[in-house]
Amino acid sequence: MSSANAHTHRPVIGISAGDLNSIGLEIIIKTFADSRMLELCTPVVFASNKAINFYRKLLNENNFNYQSIKDFTKLNPKQVSVFNCWEEEVQITPGILNETGGKYAARSLAVAVESLKAKQIEGLVTAPIHKKNIQSKDFDFTGHTPYLRNAFNSKDVLMFMTADNMRVGLLSEHVPVSEVAKYVTKENILAKIAMMKDSLVRDFGIDNPRIAVLGLNPHAGDEGLIGNEEIQQIAPAIREAKQRGTLTFGPYSADAFFAREMYTKFDGVLAMYHDQGLIPFKSLASGEGINYTAGLPIVRTSPDHGTAFDIAGKNMADEASFRQAVYSCLDIIAQRKEYAENTRNPLKKTEIASERGAV
Repeated sequence: MSSANAHTHRPVIGISAGDLNSIGLEIIIKTFADSRMLELCTPVVFASNKAINFYRKLLNENNFNYQSIKDFTKLNPKQVSVFNCWEEEVQITPGILNETGGKYAARSLAVAVESLKAKQIEGLVTAPIHKKNIQSKDFDFTGHTPYLRNAFNSKDVLMFMTADNMRVGLLSEHVPVSEVAKYVTKENILAKIAMMKDSLVRDFGIDNPRIAVLGLNPHAGDEGLIGNEEIQQIAPAIREAKQRGTLTFGPYSADAFFAREMYTKFDGVLAMYHDQGLIPFKSLASGEGINYTAGLPIVRTSPDHGTAFDIAGKNMADEASFRQAVYSCLDIIAQRKEYAENTRNPLKKTEIASERGAV
């Protein structure tokens, strides 16, 4: 987090529960058992008292205190609030993948999204879901990112993994490897580059970001010897992005790009598919990495890990990435407000840039 003390206003941050049988509620409780978090934000956990009490007792976490609310007029900025999304008794079985865990993960998320739309909360941090067992007629999506894109009627969004030393965005997300190539089009690449640039400027405060684009094939296609997507789609997109005024470079061979630490020279990296971006990100990211959904009208972050059913309920889960997701959510909310103020007052933006030595 760039400046924890900079948040004089304590934004109201919604927290979705994730799969009830995963590590979700465990890392939420561990994060907010630290009372210092309440100096930064007013957290609202979308779950139920019974679910929270189950995990608080299991963890023997006496430092986590909360109040139960059913409407937002009762918020106490000095306390965690649990917004009860259901009243019925729900059987929680940590580490067990079943329909119950997915059903209530979807309920929590849906209520949190409605609160976002009503502007009752200012940002959302989502605990992990299991993409298979959350499926239902109400949740027919491959994950949080497409669900939120649909919920907010966004034309497109960017799955953007961020850490202290790198930011990696994905052209294609949760799609089979056999289908990745069909997403590698000039139009798609240009759209994601534009979204990445907009996010780097508006959400991260980088005035003229440098963006690297990876190739799809080994050795970035070896000049057409190993595939032609680089020649026919990726390189033309990079050229056009440059013509549109974006500092865009590539296509780079993914293995050499990360092995030679070339990512340190760029503000953002566009990977062609999930593992091409996430394997090096999770291996090389310094500090705690998080997942950010760029392109939405609201701010949503999440930890960079999954449900971890193998350690659920064993008091082994590390809450560091979830805590960083909360920090990042707050930072981006603050940065967006600063950007909005600066763009309303161009003279102020020029003065700030001058102080930074940028003009």
